[in-house]
Amino acid sequence: MHISAKADYAARALVELARDRARPLTCEAIASSQQIPFRFLKSVVGELRRGGLVRSQRGCEGGYWLSRPAEEITLLDVLLAVDGEVFTLRGEALADLAYPAPAAGLPGVWRSIEAAAAAALSAVTIAALLTEDGRSAGAADALPGGAGVPAPSGAGEDRLAGAA
Repeated sequence: MHISAKADYAARALVELARDRARPLTCEAIASSQQIPFRFLKSVVGELRRGGLVRSQRGCEGGYWLSRPAEEITLLDVLLAVDGEVFTLRGEALADLAYPAPAAGLPGVWRSIEAAAAAALSAVTIAALLTEDGRSAGAADALPGGAGVPAPSGAGEDRLAGAA
């Protein structure tokens, strides 16, 4: 599976904005703090603005803010805002994917994996990625129960465990 640079940078930018809500932050400040290429971040923040996750103000006192509370923005929201889909296969959404027999069951597996990933992403908010001192929390701490993503279930579980 692949997490795009856009999704990673977008999540990091939103965590940075959530950390400092008192004033707007510029792309320059976010890029510097998160060590993200400025030009790429500028494009990503534009997509976040169009996706309704950030708002902007022009001028010398301008910059970007979260458009709603960090507790209401999930990693799924971020991914959908910048990538449009959770997973794609060769650039196409999985919804209409169909294969002839004997591989006819494979698209259902891909969709199940996508659904599990979407559930995990929707369980983590931008606020959950912040600790009390404003620093980013660990990924396992941000997930419900702090235990990380649940192990896969079903017939392929033994094969997956052996591959790790």
